[in-house]
Amino acid sequence: MRNLWQSPAGCFMSMALAVAMVLPLAHGAFAQDQDPSEPVKALQSEEGSFNPGTVERLLSQGDEAVAAGDLEAARKRYDEARGAARALAGFYRDLSGAFRGLDARVPREMDTKGRRSITLQAEADLRLAALHRRLEQPEVAVPLLVEVIKLTTATNPLGIQAYQQLVELGFAETTYEGPG
Repeated sequence: MRNLWQSPAGCFMSMALAVAMVLPLAHGAFAQDQDPSEPVKALQSEEGSFNPGTVERLLSQGDEAVAAGDLEAARKRYDEARGAARALAGFYRDLSGAFRGLDARVPREMDTKGRRSITLQAEADLRLAALHRRLEQPEVAVPLLVEVIKLTTATNPLGIQAYQQLVELGFAETTYEGPG
């Protein structure tokens, strides 16, 4: 029989424990310096690396790289933002499902955060698609634009924008202005 620490779950638990022990030290906050009535919320801080704010920062960094003409750096930042938003949405969805029927507040919160993460992923997809269009790589832009529509629906402003770009690329011919 394998040792628990050699299994993937055990490995994850040991990494989580190590991060939990080091995070307060990484920010220069020692246990005696903290107010015990205020829990440490490392992922909600500006320095947190796994929250919607991080995705927004990555998108902004990508925008700055585009403005500076560094398209490779922009692509990298947009890819990172897209991956982080996708991961967050998945985790929020999983937590929402785990608490369904137990405490309605948790799924409600996770669903709200999940929708925000999906919107951020769609924004990253749109920026990546625009970048690939600029690099004359429409074959890379098309799947990203289709994904935006799948994520947000064809009636959402981001979905409408994505479909319009598909028409501009010649992938679709029928124009769509939105509902009504």
